[in-house]
Amino acid sequence: MNKDRRKRLAEIEGKLEELKDDLDEIREEEEEAFDNLPESIQVGEKGQNMDANRDALQQAVDSLDESLE
Repeated sequence: MNKDRRKRLAEIEGKLEELKDDLDEIREEEEEAFDNLPESIQVGEKGQNMDANRDALQQAVDSLDESLE
């Protein structure tokens, strides 16, 4: 691999790291919002949707982590 392609890959890796960090931050915010809901709402449709979103964000973060390794 030549120097130019290595440089471009390094730039992409940096962007992926930044995206992963942003997704993880949003996941943490969603988790905090879920934890602050009353239990009756957590077990309802809104809570289940928030939980599913949190899981999807975690899967995205994990996938980016694997890609970066």
